[in-house]
Amino acid sequence: MRHPDLTTLSPAYFGMVMATGIVSLAANRIGLSLVAWVLFAVALTAYLVLWGLTIARIIRHRVSFFRDMIDHLRGPGFFTMVAASSILGSEFVILAHNANAGFAFWWMAVILWFGLTYTIFTALTIKEDKPSLAQGISGAWLLAVVATQSIAVLSSLLAAEVEQPYRLDLNFLALSMWLWGGMLYIWMMSLIFYRYTFFKFSPSDLSPPYWINMGAMAISTLAGSLLIINSEGAPFLHSIVPFMKGFTVFYWATGTWWIPMLVILGIWRHGYKRFPLTYDPLYWGAVFPLGMYAVSTFEMARALDFDFLDSLPLAFAWIALAAWTLTFGAYLVTLFRAGKAI
Repeated sequence: MRHPDLTTLSPAYFGMVMATGIVSLAANRIGLSLVAWVLFAVALTAYLVLWGLTIARIIRHRVSFFRDMIDHLRGPGFFTMVAASSILGSEFVILAHNANAGFAFWWMAVILWFGLTYTIFTALTIKEDKPSLAQGISGAWLLAVVATQSIAVLSSLLAAEVEQPYRLDLNFLALSMWLWGGMLYIWMMSLIFYRYTFFKFSPSDLSPPYWINMGAMAISTLAGSLLIINSEGAPFLHSIVPFMKGFTVFYWATGTWWIPMLVILGIWRHGYKRFPLTYDPLYWGAVFPLGMYAVSTFEMARALDFDFLDSLPLAFAWIALAAWTLTFGAYLVTLFRAGKAI
């Protein structure tokens, strides 16, 4: 990765790790194990480099770092740190069969989630100078939902790797985070949909993180599917299996509804309005939902015996791989051009 200007380093850059990690798991699900491992290595490398840059930014540009954290548009991007940590932990559990590394990333994700959630939302609540709804909210706010559900996913995966009573504890945490993430989506999506339909909407407003509208529902579907699978080892889960099945399908159906809508809006943005299609780090926020939709649909089909859906996640896994390849290629071209300009 090229070292960007630390003063303006986007906190959402960890979206590259999220996208690469989940596409890695999608590749693994369709039998491309070598591709999965290569993407895993890329995600882990990017994660370490980004943490190095973030620490350097905290040391050298502390004021701008914390100003971003309490900014209505940039602040939610910090939740990519949580999701990136959880997804890497999930990769260690699924690909490397290394629960110890999975727990290390789980602790990182939980600590980050707690600190960022209560810092960011407290600051946004009490700050005196606030933007209007039209200027202050975007699809990036749903990264808070993704971060919450990512902990539910990793907790469910780790619960299957440990004995009682820790299995019960992790499953209860996963259930709690799954429920809270769903409630948070309802709150935030209501505001985002209101902003969509009652305020002027220009092509520049339709930034790639709006794909998180779908991605947040996809990861909620994944968390619910894993909880259903884990229900045999947790009596309190077994007693609410019908509820979990209903809400898991509800989340999946909502995420599926968003896909045509987002494609149509993308055509309107780039085709009709001729908004330039150039590399932007935010495009990783569009790759992640595609990979997550593939993985979540795989797991839901397994948890609910929906064999008739088998071809859908297969198709989206390939779409996600193609989207990742295009985005990573554009990133490399950007690096090459920047190198020649120096």
